Amino acid sequence: MTQKNFTTFFATVLFLFATVAVYAADYELLNVSYDPTRELYEQFNKSFAKHFKSKTGDNVKIKQSHGGSGKQARAVFEGLEADVVTLALAFDIDNIVEKGKLLSADWQKKLPDNSTPYTSTVVFLVRKGNPKKIKTWDDLIKPGVEVIAAHPKTSGVARWSYLAGWGYILQKELGDLKKLHDPAYAKEVEAAQKKAQAFTTELYKHVPVLDSGARGSTQTFVQREIGDVLLNWENEAFLAIREYGKEKYEIVVPPVSILAEPPVAVVDKVVDKRGTRKVAEEYLKYLYDDEGQEIAAKNFYRPRNKKILAKYSKNFADVKLFSIDDVFGGWKAAQTKHFSDGGVFDQINVRK
Repeated sequence: MTQKNFTTFFATVLFLFATVAVYAADYELLNVSYDPTRELYEQFNKSFAKHFKSKTGDNVKIKQSHGGSGKQARAVFEGLEADVVTLALAFDIDNIVEKGKLLSADWQKKLPDNSTPYTSTVVFLVRKGNPKKIKTWDDLIKPGVEVIAAHPKTSGVARWSYLAGWGYILQKELGDLKKLHDPAYAKEVEAAQKKAQAFTTELYKHVPVLDSGARGSTQTFVQREIGDVLLNWENEAFLAIREYGKEKYEIVVPPVSILAEPPVAVVDKVVDKRGTRKVAEEYLKYLYDDEGQEIAAKNFYRPRNKKILAKYSKNFADVKLFSIDDVFGGWKAAQTKHFSDGGVFDQINVRK
C-alpha cells in the first residue's frame, strides 16, 4: 500500500468512526426498585450497557432508585417517571396499574415466569453461635427473643415475611396445604387460621422496631445491634454476612418458607413519552439472558435458569416453599385481608 493509499484508507476509517459516533443514540433509564437490589443492579446495569452498546451501537445510562417496595410504587403512581419498575411483589405493580394507569393490567404476561426473572425467600439472620437457638418460626415467639422486621405497610419483604410465618402455622396445623381449598376440612381450616393469627399477633409483640424497608431493618440489626434475629430476604442476609463477616452472623433457613417472586415491568406511558421503550424492553429481557441470570445468582437471588441455579446450588438451602397463590389466593386477596386499612395487620399491630 502506497503512502497515498494508506492516507486515504486512514481518512476513510476516521470518517466511518465519526459517522458512527454522530449517529449513536444516548438513552437514559430510571429503574425504580426495592431496597436490597442496589448491588444487583449496580452490576447488572454495567453489564447491560456494554451488551446494548455492542448490539446496537447506542449508549445507555441507568439511574437507580431504591426504597421500601410499597413506598416506591406510590412514588411512581404519584409522578416519579420510572422507565422500568423492579419491585418486591406483584401487588405493588398492580397498584401502579390501578392508581396510576401507567401500564396495562396484563403486564405479567409480557415476560416469562409471570415477569419474575429470579426468586427469593425469607430467612433468619442471627448473631454468631445463634445464642437464642432459633431454628424455626415457633422460636421467634419464645420469651426474651427480639425480632427485627420491616413494616408491612411499606416494605415488600415485610409482607412476604408476615405471610411466610402465617403459612408456616397453616402447614403445621393442617399437614397438607391442599386442605385449604377442600370444603370437607372447613372447620379444621378455620381453627388453623385462628392459630396463624394468634401466632402473628404474638410475633409482632416481639418486634421493637418496624423499619420502612428491608435495608433499614438490616442496618437496625447489624449497625445498631438491636434484636436477636432479623427477618429478611435470603439475598439480603447473604450480603450482610459478606459485608460484616461470618464471625459475627449466620443464616438460619427455616424448614418451611414462602416462594417470593419479585416482578419486573416496563412502565408503558413513561417509555412512550420519553422514547425509551426499545431500550427498556431490552433491559428487562436481559435479566433472563445467561449473563443476567449469572449476575442474579452471584447476588444471591435464585435464578430461573435451572442450569445456572444448579451451578450456584451451594448458596441456596433446600427449603419447602409454598406460593402465595396456593395459600392466600394471590396478592390481591392477601393485600385486602391482611394489609389494607383495617385489615388483619392493623388489628394486631401494637404500635398504632
